[in-house]
Amino acid sequence: MRLKNKVAIITGGGGDIGRTTAVRFAKEGAKVVVADVREEAARKTAAIIEENGGEAEHIRCDMTKAGEVKNMVDRAIGVFGRIDIFFNNAGVNSEEKKLPDVSIEEWEKVMDINITGVFLGMKYVIPKMEAGSSIVNTASIAGIKGQKLVSAYSASKSGVMALTRTAATEFGRKNIRVNAIAPGITDTNMVEDWKKTDKWPILSTANALRRIGKPEEIANAVLFLASDEASFITGETLIIDGGTLNL
Repeated sequence: MRLKNKVAIITGGGGDIGRTTAVRFAKEGAKVVVADVREEAARKTAAIIEENGGEAEHIRCDMTKAGEVKNMVDRAIGVFGRIDIFFNNAGVNSEEKKLPDVSIEEWEKVMDINITGVFLGMKYVIPKMEAGSSIVNTASIAGIKGQKLVSAYSASKSGVMALTRTAATEFGRKNIRVNAIAPGITDTNMVEDWKKTDKWPILSTANALRRIGKPEEIANAVLFLASDEASFITGETLIIDGGTLNL
């Protein structure tokens, strides 16, 4: 098993990508702390892991609240004694609007969750990590190419990649690796509204593979970066977009 005896925290663990990754981690031998602002969703993920013979703990955590993030980290240490892997995955999309129409409140909400939350996660997790630990932050291809009508989302995900490179540089000598993933359109709840529009036939095939990604395919990439198989990879953003950026 690739993560045997490892302890992982997954934020946004009640969502599609978070849950799929949490279950995959557990199958690979990890003990998993499932964190989500929606406690019942986190509880459901932990229950799935336990039903399949794994070990999991769930906790409600608002990643924009420093006290709650610190409590999440302390809980992981208290229950499992260590933290080896941190999948810093919690995030939110923007409403589709042109930049001048985005309210200050909307901008701040997206930034608070997507960039401040990632910062707070690393701020409190890194001091508890030992050499050989791994962090994977969730960015997006929108942070690479910029995506119209979601300026806050695109800017926040670009910031995640910058934070990833910075943290990787700062903690490389301690052998703490920090990488990011940049998914393209993936079959999660985040795209359910898009499926109801006449744009969906175009959006759902706008890449080299002519289909959207599956949560399992994102989880596979996170597993690789979190595992010792990626022991010489840090400061990188792994694009998982079916070739969208190549078109």
